[in-house]
Amino acid sequence: MGQITVFGGPERRRRWSDEERVQILAEAFAPGAFVAQVARRHDVSTGLIYTWRRKFRRRSNAPTAVAGFAEAVVVEDCPVELPTVQPTIVVDLARGGRVSVFASASPDQVAAVLKSVIR
Repeated sequence: MGQITVFGGPERRRRWSDEERVQILAEAFAPGAFVAQVARRHDVSTGLIYTWRRKFRRRSNAPTAVAGFAEAVVVEDCPVELPTVQPTIVVDLARGGRVSVFASASPDQVAAVLKSVIR
């Protein structure tokens, strides 16, 4: 019969309190923060941080820092100045659509627009 060695020590599966989770989430999703850097700093996987965020959103049902729609306000007193620059290329599309390309557009932008029109 073989011999089995059992190593004792701290459990690898860590436990975080709700306060710790909220603190890590706030740090990870602060403006300019990188989730990967915060995860390394706290020795947490990035997947776990996203799981915590998803579960927190489901549980709270609150629109806390969730991307969404913002109210738009139209001010009619401001006159709108139309550009005086004429487009270099104008493509009239079927069904009345029109694509205008200006001289200031980069070659990559022009190529992307024309490829999307061709499809």
